[in-house]
Amino acid sequence: LAATTVDIRLQSDSQFLCSDQRMDTELVDRLVLQLNRIYPQILSDKEAHRFRNLSVPTKVRLADLLKHLHRKGEEACHEFYRALHIHTEDIYSSLPSRVRERGPMFFLSCFSFVVGIAILYYYGEGETLRCTGVFLHCSAVRLSKDARDVFISYGEVGK
Repeated sequence: LAATTVDIRLQSDSQFLCSDQRMDTELVDRLVLQLNRIYPQILSDKEAHRFRNLSVPTKVRLADLLKHLHRKGEEACHEFYRALHIHTEDIYSSLPSRVRERGPMFFLSCFSFVVGIAILYYYGEGETLRCTGVFLHCSAVRLSKDARDVFISYGEVGK
């Protein structure tokens, strides 16, 4: 069952990966090299050379690589995800399969947390308000760049 889960996950993420502009030639080459050097049983030298051929467009090479890994099985798919996570966490975190894994309770808990902080911040008095500003800066660390900027700017307005 686990093998089919990873295989299905790679299939569902393939379209996203092939259409994402961040999956450029350099990143695809780094992924291919890591799979080839660390796991030659997954990607042989000959296969790696094929997937690094610059005369073929990057999106085509990436689509072929993903199909190849899917045919290789669970371990190959798992190691691709591992390499993607190592080389570009922002793409890895935004994969459709990762977003679905979080589920509605994750988003509900995040929303509730933000609402709680907002209530503390806007309706708090004196010392509570000053302490909240520092907490807002710390809370913004795991947000995306744009969300972090907005979150911190609201924190700065209240000072």
